[in-house]
Amino acid sequence: MDEYNHGSKQPDSVSAVLRVFSILTALSEHKDTSISQLSARLGMPKATVYRFLQTMKALGYVRQESETERYGLTMKMFELGAKSLQYLDLIELAQRQMEVLSEKTSETVHLGVLSDNEVIYIHKIDAKYSIGMYSKVGKRAPLHATAMGKVLLAWEMPERRDAIVANLEFRRFRKNTISNRGRFVKELERTRQQKYGLDCEEFEEHMVCLAAPIFDHLSNVAGALSITFAEFRFDPARKDEYAEIVVEAGRAVSLDLGCSSYPPDRG
Repeated sequence: MDEYNHGSKQPDSVSAVLRVFSILTALSEHKDTSISQLSARLGMPKATVYRFLQTMKALGYVRQESETERYGLTMKMFELGAKSLQYLDLIELAQRQMEVLSEKTSETVHLGVLSDNEVIYIHKIDAKYSIGMYSKVGKRAPLHATAMGKVLLAWEMPERRDAIVANLEFRRFRKNTISNRGRFVKELERTRQQKYGLDCEEFEEHMVCLAAPIFDHLSNVAGALSITFAEFRFDPARKDEYAEIVVEAGRAVSLDLGCSSYPPDRG
């Protein structure tokens, strides 16, 4: 079936998204609203408004008062907004340290968080060289094959960490990828001992990555910072030096977030 309407109309999928956000915006401006009011305000048929409201209600974003049958937003929308603000705060606090890492190494610097058992990059400074790691903000990466993934898990609360590891798919991306659950658990122990994560061509070919965790005021893992080197520019003799600067960057951001002990002791 053709996705597009005839003439100059929007694609069906785009039109639906626009209508959803129009309804959400209208609900955010008025505490309790009826279908008739929404229909008049947005210029949509009542049947269309009703259909979208029922879907959003089923998803938990909209509530309906039993007595008045009027509609309003649930706290789920607030939770989404709060998560977005959390990432914005983290990006703002991490920006200076990312710039420091970039100045010291000229390599790709990432800020990432744990999301749905994967790493998601939320900020990036590109390498100053023509050859660097290809990535983009919003890209996801596996936990078991990345330095960032290792530090995000290494200091996670033990119960949650065990649950995540138990459900990981240990896909082999490169010959160096850790594809065994037992080996990965030992790698997490090693990561905690050395205070940083290391990925030597485990996910991206010809790329070496070092990462350090970031903790919030409750000593929970809030994110991770990483430096990714093109393999031919990575000097193994300077590995400890690279590790020290990324750990110092992680510590600095953590202190700004209120972390009192870096890194916290996790078994």
